Amino acid sequence: MHRFAQRARQLGLAVIFAAGSAGAAQAGQLRDAGAPEAASVTERDIAASNQEIASAYGALVDMWSADFQQLGVQFVPPKLLRYRGAVRTSCGVMNGNNAEYCPSLNAIFFDEVFVAEQSKEAARALGTDGDMVAVGIIAHEMGHAVAAQLDDWSDVPYENEAAADCLAGAFAQQSAKDGTLEKGDLQEAFFGLAAAADPTPRMTGNRRIDSRIALRMALMGHGTRDQRMGNFKAGYDGGPGACLGSFR
Repeated sequence: MHRFAQRARQLGLAVIFAAGSAGAAQAGQLRDAGAPEAASVTERDIAASNQEIASAYGALVDMWSADFQQLGVQFVPPKLLRYRGAVRTSCGVMNGNNAEYCPSLNAIFFDEVFVAEQSKEAARALGTDGDMVAVGIIAHEMGHAVAAQLDDWSDVPYENEAAADCLAGAFAQQSAKDGTLEKGDLQEAFFGLAAAADPTPRMTGNRRIDSRIALRMALMGHGTRDQRMGNFKAGYDGGPGACLGSFR
């Protein structure tokens, strides 16, 4: 995904440590002083992951701003805030090994060590650069921002997660059209989706109990590996129109 970098530099977003200019989305860091450093990644790995995220962030803002403009509304890019360990926010505690969109702040929080680890693990497993894992995480959280600003929100957690996966797939579709989707990127995206998927439920054979298990799985969480991949593919094949309202 490195070809995003040229566009990101034009937007002034290439370095994630810097805040954007007035009116632009801001990027920053929140650090827990007691947060442990992960042994599996180096500071260079983390910096490279942050650079990739900043580059993709510019492309995401471009895409959704253009799509919102076609609807006659303005997209307000969420702030991008990185941290390590855990931090307290107005949306509650953001735990380590996580990324989350905070609607009240219109901000995407992400544990930079965790995201870098996910990318490096994908690179080891797939023999690629692994960068689409980090991009996919941010694209998913950006999907939550898109849905929230269009008031396409559900009281059912899984429906919101399914829509965000789908919108991340729509971004991959746009990247393919732009020529920025590289060989192996879709494999990396699927690897990242699978890594954060809910386990496939184990049924008991008792119809009553199994129906409750199935209902809970339908209401909570991100979805199983197959569900997440299916939702991502829906966006990749059908674009944004296949995502919003489709999981209600």
